Amino acid sequence: MTTGVGGSTQEQALGRLRPMLDGVEPIAAAEYQARILKAQDRMRDLGLEAMFLSAGANLEYFTGGRWSPSERMVGALLPASGALEYLAPAFEQGTIRDFMVVDGAINGWQEHESPYRLLLDCLQRMGVAPNTSVRPRIGLCPSLPFFMFDGLRQLDPGYAFTDASAVTAYCRQRKSSAELALMQRAKDMTLAVHKAAASILHEGISTSEVVRFIERAHRAVGASGSTFCIVLFGQASAFPHGVKYPQTLKRGDMVLIDTGCCVHSYQSDITRSYVFGEPDERQRAVWAFEKEAQLAAFAAARLGARCEEVDAAARHALEACGLGPGYQLPGLPHRTGHGIGLEIHESPYLVRGDLTPIEVGMCFSNEPMICVPGEFGIRLEDHFYISEEGPRWFTEPSHSIDDPFGLDG
Repeated sequence: MTTGVGGSTQEQALGRLRPMLDGVEPIAAAEYQARILKAQDRMRDLGLEAMFLSAGANLEYFTGGRWSPSERMVGALLPASGALEYLAPAFEQGTIRDFMVVDGAINGWQEHESPYRLLLDCLQRMGVAPNTSVRPRIGLCPSLPFFMFDGLRQLDPGYAFTDASAVTAYCRQRKSSAELALMQRAKDMTLAVHKAAASILHEGISTSEVVRFIERAHRAVGASGSTFCIVLFGQASAFPHGVKYPQTLKRGDMVLIDTGCCVHSYQSDITRSYVFGEPDERQRAVWAFEKEAQLAAFAAARLGARCEEVDAAARHALEACGLGPGYQLPGLPHRTGHGIGLEIHESPYLVRGDLTPIEVGMCFSNEPMICVPGEFGIRLEDHFYISEEGPRWFTEPSHSIDDPFGLDG
């Protein structure tokens, strides 16, 4: 029997978990101010006069304000020089102020009024105004819905709107020590949950029951719950993001569990694959191929290397094992990894065509999943960050197919 898999009741497993948030500190107000100054320096370098940060991860990253996107425009207008201001429905101004971390004036619009006209009026008041010879360049948040961009465009204001990713992604890709600490804690918590989930498996348990347990387990370690959870058994594990029907565990099944939580909005995302019972030779061989590809990707993540080189290293390792080539199955059907931070998936990406140079502070998933249609899939997913000395794991990779959590020492 695979070490660490089975042998506990759900209550026994939950009883071994403890809250893990002691000593955790949220991002400080001074860091938000530093992010704004960095963004303004970048805007001036790129010739942007102002940038609109829409509700969601970008607004939170630069201001600390958490606001879920909706059909109503909410966000912050940041000039290249000067103070940031907020835009919001007038009836939400009190709530915006309550959530505010970075101070700023709040510009409100009534339900019958145009938030797009308000945004343009704010730009003019800030001194960012078009004239006959210059169309000021305004960066728009990449997550801004198209209908909002279209609302601005239809007013024909004389501005040159452009994607603000060159500012937002540039800043967010390079994590601070405070961000790394929050992600480290989130990943430690999810790894503890993974171990607990493996321990409760028994023949006949359903994937739905395991998902419910993982939700409870994340709460037991101090998270608000799982941000997502994928549990797959047997042939269903060959589908990277699952199937619509629940499965029931049988001896000899491959188990794939992919889940995460967040700590002060920073994400974890870890996948473990192992066998319930005794692995057969086919499962052992493919699991070893997956481990080899994951380590090849990690070794390729050198300072200065381009992101696509990491993906290429994983695929080369798999092709040497007779898998692929490219995206062909059996093999790796998706990218090797993604950036992570406030969002589970964010830039840059470990995929062919992403030419972003790897720099200190960048964080990536490493998950070159192998899919064998009609048999099983194996994904070993851990994350690493880039230090001055090169890549460093947040969590140690799975030890072996017989002892996935390294419990035997």
